[in-house]
Amino acid sequence: MSATVSLASPARDRATTRTAMLGLGLGNALEWYDWMLFGLVSAYIGPHFFPSHDHIASTLSALAVFAVGFAVRPLGGVLLGAVADRIGRRRIMLLSVTLMAITTLVIAISPTYAQIGVWAGVILLVCRLVQGVSTGIEAPLATAYAVEVSPPGREARAAGYISLFVNLGLVLASLVSFFTSLALGAEAMQEWGWRVPFLIGSLMGLVVLYLRRALPETLHESDRAETSVWRGVGKHWLGLLAMIFVVGAAQAYNYAWTVGLPTLARSTFQEDPTWVFAASTGLGLVLLAGSPLVGWLADKYKLSRTFTVTRLLAVPSVFLMLLYSQPGLGGLFGVIFGGSVVLVLNMTLYNIVATSLMPKYCRATGAALGYGIAVALFGGTASYLLVWLQNNQLIWMFPIYIAALSLISVVLYLAARKFSGTFAGE
Repeated sequence: MSATVSLASPARDRATTRTAMLGLGLGNALEWYDWMLFGLVSAYIGPHFFPSHDHIASTLSALAVFAVGFAVRPLGGVLLGAVADRIGRRRIMLLSVTLMAITTLVIAISPTYAQIGVWAGVILLVCRLVQGVSTGIEAPLATAYAVEVSPPGREARAAGYISLFVNLGLVLASLVSFFTSLALGAEAMQEWGWRVPFLIGSLMGLVVLYLRRALPETLHESDRAETSVWRGVGKHWLGLLAMIFVVGAAQAYNYAWTVGLPTLARSTFQEDPTWVFAASTGLGLVLLAGSPLVGWLADKYKLSRTFTVTRLLAVPSVFLMLLYSQPGLGGLFGVIFGGSVVLVLNMTLYNIVATSLMPKYCRATGAALGYGIAVALFGGTASYLLVWLQNNQLIWMFPIYIAALSLISVVLYLAARKFSGTFAGE
């Protein structure tokens, strides 16, 4: 079954693809700006919504809410993915951005514990649950859409393009936080300045909603199979299992570097927050610049081969984090940038690899379900686990954990290719 969109002419094909990919990409940037922002400023949010005599305990409470958002991602994948496989991709992608923009605005203006007591934490939790449903479908559906709107042989490049915009969102989250902290100072940032990046994110949502209205539909009547969507997912259960570990290992590595290490630096080692945001921004720039290149490499040298090699490289690279065991910005910068190259290799390819394990007629449902389970089990808990292990002198266990996930993901992926098949990028 072809994954390309049938259009009237090559010129129209190219114009429609460019418009679609721009709207798609900017929506991804917004989703991940809003999503990651919470993790980046969790050390500020914790004391306002979960006050405690211990600052680290407040931060861990905020990170727990951050993790809860991941727990409902499978629900978003199950509900919205099945709808996307039945009524089409476009309307669901508009819905996901709308949900993210509204909840980001609510977080920006939400009263604190000092003003309304425990209800402040409840409001925060509800917002994260809604955002979890939204992102549960956004990431896998966006990659599926990019594959379906791209010419054969360029699917990995399309995934690199989507990854570029995802990383743009991460960079913007770090960059806006950095400049807000630089302009307002540490005291104001702690008191109220953390709200400013959330307000900016909610305003960005209006622009993205306008652009996404131009997205063409890629799921047509001829793409729908006679069998049910869920029967198709069940038929490719091995692909679903492989997808969970392919995504889970990458996300555990990702959140350890993008959220766990910066949070560890601010809450446990009391590093200057402005420089911590600078390190996060630099990491985002590496991911941003590397994504298109990795996509090009995967199309040139074959997706399966590129994925296997880059995933195996993650096994030794995660042990770099053991070098940051005491306060010191030099150690933080060295670890973050030392692991950044392997991180960009893995973060660019994991979504296209996951997408390739499901046929088109059940792709949105299967990819969203696998993605949601993976980030709930491994991604959302990574930053919390990293900080907790450090505070209990068990940090050495964390890289072993990610290395094991990486090895399991390679074994399951190769098994799924052999017994279940691949449906894109090959």
